[in-house]
Amino acid sequence: MIHKTIADFPKEFLWGAASAAYQVEGAWNEDGKGPSNWDVYVRFPGTTFKGTNGDVAVDHYHRYKEDVALMAQMGLKAYRFSIAWTRIFPKGRGEINEAGLRFYDDLINELLKNQIEPIITLYHWDLPQELQDAYGGWESREIIEDFHNYSVALFKRYGDRVKYWITLNEQNVFIMHGYLNAIHPPKVADLKRMYQANHIASLANAKVIASFRNDVPEGKIGPSFAYGPAYAHTDKPEDVLASENAEEFNNHWWMDVYAWGEYPKVIWNYLTREGLAPSLEEGDLEVLKKGKPDFMGVNYYRTTTYERNLLDGVSFGKMNTTGKKGTTPDTGVPGLFKTIKNSNLEATDWDWEIDPMGLRIALRRITSRYRLPILISENGLGAFDVLEENDVVNDEYRIAFIRRHLEECQQAITDGVDLLGYCVWSYTDLLSWLNGYQKRYGFVYINRDEDSEKDMRRIKKNSYFWYQKVIETNGKQL
Repeated sequence: MIHKTIADFPKEFLWGAASAAYQVEGAWNEDGKGPSNWDVYVRFPGTTFKGTNGDVAVDHYHRYKEDVALMAQMGLKAYRFSIAWTRIFPKGRGEINEAGLRFYDDLINELLKNQIEPIITLYHWDLPQELQDAYGGWESREIIEDFHNYSVALFKRYGDRVKYWITLNEQNVFIMHGYLNAIHPPKVADLKRMYQANHIASLANAKVIASFRNDVPEGKIGPSFAYGPAYAHTDKPEDVLASENAEEFNNHWWMDVYAWGEYPKVIWNYLTREGLAPSLEEGDLEVLKKGKPDFMGVNYYRTTTYERNLLDGVSFGKMNTTGKKGTTPDTGVPGLFKTIKNSNLEATDWDWEIDPMGLRIALRRITSRYRLPILISENGLGAFDVLEENDVVNDEYRIAFIRRHLEECQQAITDGVDLLGYCVWSYTDLLSWLNGYQKRYGFVYINRDEDSEKDMRRIKKNSYFWYQKVIETNGKQL
């Protein structure tokens, strides 16, 4: 629809930015922290770009006051960060580490002192290695209790100061990359194990949300889902059906469980016929139904276009982790769908389609299907930023990217979407998991690269000053 007038952003809109512990903190073995799966995984040759790791990352652990000061100067209203499970429980369970708890106490207090709303992510992919070794991590139901105990410890410690909480960050990504594509730990390619691990993660998510009500009664909690709306390549019914298949398999499979505690019937029937459906135990569905979130967290980066895929057609392929544009192959599931380039859209150097209107479509689909408020927990542009003379970073392309997405947010608000806030990924440059340090997302340039930590100076990019003005005017000056 085309509106005659556009609604303003809500008065209390959370103008934010985001990060994850492994990608920014460093100090991987300091102050009692135990090893995570990523601390171990990156030691294997060929797993990351140029062998990069998060041992030091961008040293946020030691420089958090400097980073929060930059947020305060910008006028940031919210900062979403994750807590490293192994800082709190070095072995994933058992003895608690007071030094780890104090670090996040200090970070939260520093944020609040500067009128910045802390948003805590309980799990952003860094599983305690001890739990992976002990029982296979997300493949064992033991993790449900361990994740619950860890989460409740955080609720009790920080719930008096933190209102907004994210449970699992991108469950669809860490499960699929870890158990299907074999490019994240534990580096498995087994569909049956993937669906079982995913079911266990969903149970863990739901149990934690149910307990949250008791410990933080005034708070809000929800998962953070990587949502990429599906488009049909043509108006041929077979392509439309393929896009429907993709929307069900890649999106509804997770969000239906979050919102309703139910698996989509069509997908469940398919997986049952293929011998891939997860095993349910008595009481599982009741647990899932008790875990309804207060909001749906959305990490939005792209849409994907689909066409028909024959039974002997394309399967999953490798993702682009080098930044060499045009190197991503089409992927799919035989008999269900395959991806195809959308000629109407530009793409990043990592072949992610740039589709601001797709964000509005995503927000409307979630609103219509689930009737939940939405927090955009991630949206941003990874690019090859260049530090020029006099410490200038001309990232006008990032400004254009974020501006266009915010314009679509405003359109969605006018449509009737209950949008709580918008967190740009990311605040500073950081370690981009498999992509090293070359893929920069931040408002603040970190003077380091894959080859050297250099001096890790914090340098404001042009986008920093632009977002500062956006926040100051509550989105009136985009």
